Amino acid sequence: MQEPTVEPPKKRRRFKMPSAYTILFLIIIVIAILTWIIPAGQYATDKSGNIIAHTYRSVQANPQGIWDVFMAPVIGMIGNDKTGGAIDVSLFILVIGGFLGVVNRTKALDDGIAAIVRRFKGKEKWLIPILMLLFAAGGSTYGMAEETIAFYPLLIPVMMGIGFDSLVAVSIALIGSQVGCLASTVNPFATGVASATLNITPGDGIMSRVVLLLITIGISIWYVYHYAAKIEKDPTKSLVYGQRDEDRQRFLVSTDAEPGKMTKRQQGVLWLFAATFVIMIMGLIPWDQISAKWTFFSSFDQWLKGIPFLGNLLGADMTPLGTWYFSEITMLFLLMSVIIMFVFKMKESDFIASFMSGMGDFLGVAIVVAVARGIQVVMNDGNITATVLHWGETGLSGMSSVLFIILTYIFYIPMSFLIPSTSGLAAATMGIIGPLGKFADVAPSLVVTAYQAASGWVNLITPTSGVIMGALAVAHVNIGVWWKYMLKLMIYLFIATCVFLGVMAIL
Repeated sequence: MQEPTVEPPKKRRRFKMPSAYTILFLIIIVIAILTWIIPAGQYATDKSGNIIAHTYRSVQANPQGIWDVFMAPVIGMIGNDKTGGAIDVSLFILVIGGFLGVVNRTKALDDGIAAIVRRFKGKEKWLIPILMLLFAAGGSTYGMAEETIAFYPLLIPVMMGIGFDSLVAVSIALIGSQVGCLASTVNPFATGVASATLNITPGDGIMSRVVLLLITIGISIWYVYHYAAKIEKDPTKSLVYGQRDEDRQRFLVSTDAEPGKMTKRQQGVLWLFAATFVIMIMGLIPWDQISAKWTFFSSFDQWLKGIPFLGNLLGADMTPLGTWYFSEITMLFLLMSVIIMFVFKMKESDFIASFMSGMGDFLGVAIVVAVARGIQVVMNDGNITATVLHWGETGLSGMSSVLFIILTYIFYIPMSFLIPSTSGLAAATMGIIGPLGKFADVAPSLVVTAYQAASGWVNLITPTSGVIMGALAVAHVNIGVWWKYMLKLMIYLFIATCVFLGVMAIL
C-alpha cells in the first residue's frame, strides 16, 4: 500500500511595508478621489501669496482624473502656477550627496573618529559625551544616519574593553545621531524640505532648535552614561548580559596595532567639512531680522562688490550671508566639493566617480520629495486645499497655540511610521499643517520643529528603519531588548519636547 504524500505546509506570506514611493502615490490617488467629494473653495491672498484668514469662498469644482494623478509627480518637480516645484530642493539633495561622496572617498570622517578614540585611550568614559555630541552635530546639520554603521565595529570593542556592553556602543552613535535629527537645526532633509514647503528659510527658528538640541542631547547623554556606570559596577545589570561571553569572543580583539594616523590632507578635508556647515548656517540665519544693527554681512558684500575688478571677478550677483536660500547653499556644497578635490589632491576621475556615486545614493530622496509634492499639486489643482484649511480654521477657532503645537507633534508620530522618509513626510503634509498653524497663532518654524521632533523620536525605535536594524544586526542585539532599553528615554524625550513646544508657543 502506497503511503499518502504529505505536502509541506505552505509558508505564510509576511506583510511587507510598501516603499515610501508606493505610500505617497496611494495618497495621491486618495486625494484625487477626494477632489470629487470635497467642496471646492479658495482663500484671498496677500502680495506675498500668504492666505488671509476669514476670506474663504466656494468656487467651481475641478475634480482630478487619471491624467492628473500621473502628472502630479511631474508638476511636483517642476511646479505650476498654483504649486511651487521641488526642483531646487531635489537638486540641493543631489549635490549634498555628491559632496558627502567626495568626503567619504577621503576617509577623513572615519579616520577622524578613530583618531579621537585613540586620543582618549584610558579615558574612554569621556568618549560617551564627546562622541554623542559629535554624532548629534552630524544628525542636526546634515541628517547623519546610515553613515553611523561604519563606526559600530570600532566602538563596540572599545566600550566592552572598559567594562561596558554593546548597547552603550550602539547608543553613542545611534542615539547621538538620531537625537540630532530630532532637533535638526539646518538638516536639509528635514528642516530644509519642510521650510521650503512653507516658503520660509531653514534659518527661521534656528535659535530655538539649538536650545531643543541642547536639552534632548543632554538628557540622552545622561541616560546612556547612567546606564554605562551602572553596568560598570555590576555587569549583571546589562540587558545583554546573557550573551556577554559570546560578545567578548565576537568583538574583543587586540587593539595594540593602532590604525595609521590621519594625514595632513585628511585633516584639511575635516576642516573644510566643518567650515562648509558653519558657512551654511551663517548664510541661512537672517541676521538683519534678528537685529536691525546686524548688517555686517550686507555691508561687507556691498564693499566687496564695489572693489574694481575683484567685485566682478567674484561675481556681481553674489548675495550676503543671512539672505541665502537653496540656490546659494547648493552652490556652496558644489564649490567645497571642488576645493576638497584640490586639497586632497584627488584625481579628476576619482572626484567625478565619488561625486556621482554620492549623488546616486541620494537620488531616491530627491525623487521622493517630488512625488510627495504631487499630493499638494492634486489638492491645489482640485481646489480642495482651501476647503481643508477652512475646516481647520473653524475647528481651531477656540484652540490655544499650546494645544495646537502639541497635537501637531502627536499627529506626526504615527505619520512618521506611515511615511518613514523625513523628506517625503515634510513635502506631503507641511503644505496643510503649516498654514493651519497660522489660525492658532503658531509660527511656521515651530510647526517645522514639531514635525522633525516627532520624526526623529520615531526613528529611535522604528523597525522599518534600516539604520536601526543595521546597527542592531552589527551589535547582535535583539530589537525587543533595544525597545526595553529605550523605553524610559523615549518617555523623557517625549515629555521634554512637549514642554519645550508649549513654552515656545507662548513666547
